[in-house]
Amino acid sequence: MFYELTTLSSHILKLAQVIANAEGYLAHAETTGRWLGAWTSENGRLGSVRILRSFTDEEELAQERVRALHHADPFGAFDSECTIEMESYAGFPFLAPVEPGSFGKYYEFRTYWLRPGGLAPTIKAWEAAMPERSKRSSLTVNMYALDGIPRITHIWPWESLDERIAIRAKSFADGIWPPKGGPEQFYEATSTIWMPTVKSPLR
Repeated sequence: MFYELTTLSSHILKLAQVIANAEGYLAHAETTGRWLGAWTSENGRLGSVRILRSFTDEEELAQERVRALHHADPFGAFDSECTIEMESYAGFPFLAPVEPGSFGKYYEFRTYWLRPGGLAPTIKAWEAAMPERSKRSSLTVNMYALDGIPRITHIWPWESLDERIAIRAKSFADGIWPPKGGPEQFYEATSTIWMPTVKSPLR
């Protein structure tokens, strides 16, 4: 499965307008892809909205990207005075496609910038570790970038930030996380917390 992660950033007082404009764009008949989720930032750059969509193949994703680039007001970003960043990803091959549903009040987005040649070992490490790790908490998706700097982005839902800390600490103490051989493949990592919007399919 292929994914697009779009980040819209504007003044925090414009957040409601940014969300409304983006939802209008996503609902338009010409917009392709499946809308999976929308979130607002809780740390990092405030006034930001992230939108996740899935596509059946790379061609559909590429066509939608070209349409957005030529659109006069993609995601309503011109009207709401946003900056816009669109990233293309492919899902890790052993993971099921993302399906909407209610999974948590908070979503953690983690991005790891990979060393050269680090993607294949990373996928292998995650595939070995996830059967046991997924018993502790669910993973929304892990995906690798098709553009820009080699990197992966994974998304985790949580009911609370205390739950996040407790489960991650216990998984580390039990030796099941992080994936063995995984951390050696990246040189920088970021983690940010986001909250689903009212109409987000993923909640």
